[in-house]
Amino acid sequence: MSGFGTLVARDLGRAWAGGGAVYPLAFFLLVAILFPFAIGPDTVLLARVGGGIIWAAALLAALMPVERLIGPDAESGVLDQLATRGLTMSGVAAAKIVAHWLAFGPALMLAAVLAAGLLGLPGTTLWRVELGLLLGTPGLAALAVATSALVAGLRGASAVAGLVMLPLAVPLLIFGAGSIDGGAGALKLLSAVSLLLIAGAPFVAGAAMRVAME
Repeated sequence: MSGFGTLVARDLGRAWAGGGAVYPLAFFLLVAILFPFAIGPDTVLLARVGGGIIWAAALLAALMPVERLIGPDAESGVLDQLATRGLTMSGVAAAKIVAHWLAFGPALMLAAVLAAGLLGLPGTTLWRVELGLLLGTPGLAALAVATSALVAGLRGASAVAGLVMLPLAVPLLIFGAGSIDGGAGALKLLSAVSLLLIAGAPFVAGAAMRVAME
Protein backbone atom coordinates (compact mmCIF):
# COMPACT_ATOMS: atom_id res chain seq x y z
CA MET A 1 0.00 0.00 0.00
CA SER A 2 1.29 3.46 -0.85
CA GLY A 3 2.14 6.02 1.81
CA PHE A 4 -0.96 8.02 0.90
CA GLY A 5 -3.21 4.98 1.15
CA THR A 6 -1.65 4.01 4.48
CA LEU A 7 -2.39 7.46 5.91
CA VAL A 8 -5.98 7.32 4.68
CA ALA A 9 -6.50 3.85 6.17
CA ARG A 10 -4.89 4.91 9.46
CA ASP A 11 -7.06 8.01 9.91
CA LEU A 12 -10.19 6.22 8.77
CA GLY A 13 -9.64 3.38 11.21
CA ARG A 14 -8.93 5.83 14.02
CA ALA A 15 -12.12 7.77 13.26
CA TRP A 16 -14.34 4.70 13.46
CA ALA A 17 -12.51 3.13 16.41
CA GLY A 18 -12.60 6.31 18.48
CA GLY A 19 -16.20 7.20 17.73
CA GLY A 20 -15.15 10.18 15.65
CA ALA A 21 -17.33 8.97 12.79
CA VAL A 22 -20.26 7.78 14.91
CA TYR A 23 -20.89 10.94 16.92
CA PRO A 24 -21.36 13.26 13.91
CA LEU A 25 -23.78 10.74 12.39
CA ALA A 26 -25.73 10.49 15.66
CA PHE A 27 -25.80 14.28 15.92
CA PHE A 28 -27.10 14.57 12.35
CA LEU A 29 -29.94 12.15 13.05
CA LEU A 30 -30.73 13.84 16.37
CA VAL A 31 -31.17 17.19 14.62
CA ALA A 32 -33.47 15.56 12.05
CA ILE A 33 -35.54 14.03 14.84
CA LEU A 34 -35.81 17.20 16.95
CA PHE A 35 -36.77 19.67 14.21
CA PRO A 36 -40.24 18.15 13.58
CA PHE A 37 -40.96 18.55 17.30
CA ALA A 38 -39.87 22.20 17.19
CA ILE A 39 -41.71 23.11 13.98
CA GLY A 40 -44.84 21.07 14.61
CA PRO A 41 -46.84 18.57 12.58
CA ASP A 42 -47.21 20.84 9.52
CA THR A 43 -46.04 18.41 6.83
CA VAL A 44 -46.08 21.05 4.10
CA LEU A 45 -43.79 23.33 6.11
CA LEU A 46 -41.50 20.45 7.05
CA ALA A 47 -41.19 19.40 3.42
CA ARG A 48 -40.37 22.97 2.40
CA VAL A 49 -37.62 23.54 4.98
CA GLY A 50 -36.45 19.93 5.33
CA GLY A 51 -33.68 20.18 2.75
CA GLY A 52 -32.19 23.20 4.45
CA ILE A 53 -32.38 21.43 7.80
CA ILE A 54 -30.45 18.48 6.38
CA TRP A 55 -27.75 20.77 5.02
CA ALA A 56 -27.38 22.71 8.28
CA ALA A 57 -27.15 19.44 10.21
CA ALA A 58 -24.55 18.12 7.76
CA LEU A 59 -22.43 21.24 8.26
CA LEU A 60 -22.53 20.95 12.04
CA ALA A 61 -21.83 17.21 11.85
CA ALA A 62 -18.70 17.84 9.76
CA LEU A 63 -17.55 20.39 12.35
CA MET A 64 -17.82 18.06 15.36
CA PRO A 65 -14.53 16.10 14.96
CA VAL A 66 -12.48 19.09 13.75
CA GLU A 67 -10.42 19.37 16.93
CA ARG A 68 -9.24 15.73 16.59
CA LEU A 69 -8.22 15.76 12.91
CA ILE A 70 -4.78 17.41 13.23
CA GLY A 71 -4.19 18.38 16.86
CA PRO A 72 -3.41 14.92 18.30
CA ASP A 73 -0.86 14.17 15.56
CA ALA A 74 0.81 17.55 16.05
CA GLU A 75 1.04 17.08 19.83
CA SER A 76 2.29 13.48 19.70
CA GLY A 77 5.01 14.16 17.14
CA VAL A 78 3.42 12.07 14.38
CA LEU A 79 3.68 14.96 11.92
CA ASP A 80 7.42 15.24 12.61
CA GLN A 81 7.87 11.53 11.97
CA LEU A 82 5.97 11.77 8.70
CA ALA A 83 8.11 14.73 7.66
CA THR A 84 11.34 12.80 8.38
CA ARG A 85 10.06 10.03 6.09
CA GLY A 86 9.88 12.50 3.24
CA LEU A 87 6.11 13.06 3.21
CA THR A 88 4.96 16.59 2.47
CA MET A 89 2.47 18.18 4.84
CA SER A 90 0.23 19.03 1.90
CA GLY A 91 0.13 15.35 0.98
CA VAL A 92 -0.63 14.42 4.59
CA ALA A 93 -3.44 16.98 4.63
CA ALA A 94 -4.87 15.57 1.40
CA ALA A 95 -4.90 12.09 2.92
CA LYS A 96 -6.69 13.41 5.99
CA ILE A 97 -9.31 15.09 3.79
CA VAL A 98 -10.01 11.80 2.00
CA ALA A 99 -10.18 9.90 5.29
CA HIS A 100 -12.45 12.48 6.92
CA TRP A 101 -14.87 12.40 4.00
CA LEU A 102 -14.92 8.59 3.92
CA ALA A 103 -15.58 8.58 7.67
CA PHE A 104 -18.69 10.77 7.57
CA GLY A 105 -19.74 11.48 3.96
CA PRO A 106 -21.21 8.15 2.73
CA ALA A 107 -22.78 7.38 6.13
CA LEU A 108 -24.31 10.85 6.25
CA MET A 109 -25.81 10.40 2.79
CA LEU A 110 -27.42 7.15 3.97
CA ALA A 111 -28.67 8.85 7.12
CA ALA A 112 -30.18 11.59 4.96
CA VAL A 113 -32.65 9.01 3.64
CA LEU A 114 -33.94 8.45 7.18
CA ALA A 115 -33.91 12.20 7.85
CA ALA A 116 -35.93 12.79 4.70
CA GLY A 117 -38.54 10.34 5.95
CA LEU A 118 -38.75 12.11 9.30
CA LEU A 119 -39.12 15.48 7.59
CA GLY A 120 -41.58 14.27 5.00
CA LEU A 121 -39.46 15.08 1.95
CA PRO A 122 -40.73 13.71 -1.38
CA GLY A 123 -38.55 11.40 -3.43
CA THR A 124 -37.61 14.05 -5.99
CA THR A 125 -36.40 16.40 -3.27
CA LEU A 126 -34.45 13.60 -1.58
CA TRP A 127 -32.69 12.86 -4.87
CA ARG A 128 -31.58 16.50 -5.17
CA VAL A 129 -30.49 16.53 -1.52
CA GLU A 130 -28.37 13.41 -2.06
CA LEU A 131 -26.79 14.85 -5.20
CA GLY A 132 -25.98 18.07 -3.38
CA LEU A 133 -24.45 16.18 -0.46
CA LEU A 134 -22.36 14.08 -2.84
CA LEU A 135 -20.93 17.25 -4.38
CA GLY A 136 -20.73 19.38 -1.26
CA THR A 137 -19.55 17.11 1.55
CA PRO A 138 -16.02 16.72 0.09
CA GLY A 139 -15.73 20.50 0.34
CA LEU A 140 -16.91 20.34 3.95
CA ALA A 141 -14.28 17.68 4.67
CA ALA A 142 -11.55 19.81 3.09
CA LEU A 143 -12.64 22.87 5.04
CA ALA A 144 -12.73 20.87 8.28
CA VAL A 145 -9.15 19.61 7.84
CA ALA A 146 -7.84 23.08 6.95
CA THR A 147 -9.62 24.55 9.98
CA SER A 148 -8.25 21.82 12.23
CA ALA A 149 -4.72 22.59 11.07
CA LEU A 150 -5.19 26.32 11.63
CA VAL A 151 -6.37 25.89 15.24
CA ALA A 152 -4.02 23.02 16.19
CA GLY A 153 -2.36 23.72 19.51
CA LEU A 154 -4.62 26.64 20.41
CA ARG A 155 -6.40 26.76 23.73
CA GLY A 156 -10.12 26.24 23.23
CA ALA A 157 -9.49 24.95 19.73
CA SER A 158 -13.03 23.60 19.31
CA ALA A 159 -14.63 26.99 19.92
CA VAL A 160 -12.14 28.75 17.65
CA ALA A 161 -12.69 26.11 14.97
CA GLY A 162 -16.39 26.91 14.92
CA LEU A 163 -15.69 30.62 14.50
CA VAL A 164 -13.31 29.89 11.61
CA MET A 165 -15.20 27.17 9.79
CA LEU A 166 -18.83 28.25 9.96
CA PRO A 167 -18.47 31.57 8.05
CA LEU A 168 -16.35 29.90 5.36
CA ALA A 169 -18.93 27.14 4.96
CA VAL A 170 -21.79 29.58 4.29
CA PRO A 171 -21.41 29.38 0.46
CA LEU A 172 -21.69 25.59 0.59
CA LEU A 173 -24.79 25.90 2.78
CA ILE A 174 -26.41 28.51 0.52
CA PHE A 175 -25.75 26.73 -2.76
CA GLY A 176 -26.51 23.30 -1.28
CA ALA A 177 -29.89 24.44 -0.02
CA GLY A 178 -30.49 26.35 -3.27
CA SER A 179 -29.86 23.27 -5.38
CA ILE A 180 -32.78 21.51 -3.69
CA ASP A 181 -35.24 23.72 -5.59
CA GLY A 182 -33.93 22.24 -8.81
CA GLY A 183 -31.71 25.15 -9.75
CA ALA A 184 -28.93 23.92 -12.03
CA GLY A 185 -27.03 27.15 -11.41
CA ALA A 186 -26.92 26.57 -7.65
CA LEU A 187 -25.72 23.02 -8.23
CA LYS A 188 -22.89 24.24 -10.48
CA LEU A 189 -21.90 26.88 -7.94
CA LEU A 190 -21.94 24.25 -5.18
CA SER A 191 -19.62 22.07 -7.26
CA ALA A 192 -17.31 25.01 -7.97
CA VAL A 193 -17.03 26.02 -4.31
CA SER A 194 -16.45 22.42 -3.25
CA LEU A 195 -13.71 21.94 -5.87
CA LEU A 196 -12.07 25.21 -4.82
CA LEU A 197 -11.96 24.07 -1.21
CA ILE A 198 -10.63 20.63 -2.15
CA ALA A 199 -7.89 22.18 -4.30
CA GLY A 200 -6.81 24.83 -1.82
CA ALA A 201 -7.30 23.18 1.57
CA PRO A 202 -4.29 20.78 1.39
CA PHE A 203 -1.89 23.69 0.84
CA VAL A 204 -3.45 25.85 3.56
CA ALA A 205 -3.50 22.93 5.98
CA GLY A 206 0.03 21.90 5.01
CA ALA A 207 1.38 25.37 5.73
CA ALA A 208 -0.43 25.49 9.08
CA MET A 209 0.88 22.04 10.00
CA ARG A 210 4.46 23.11 9.26
CA VAL A 211 3.98 26.08 11.58
CA ALA A 212 2.56 23.79 14.29
CA MET A 213 5.67 21.59 14.04
CA GLU A 214 8.06 24.47 14.76
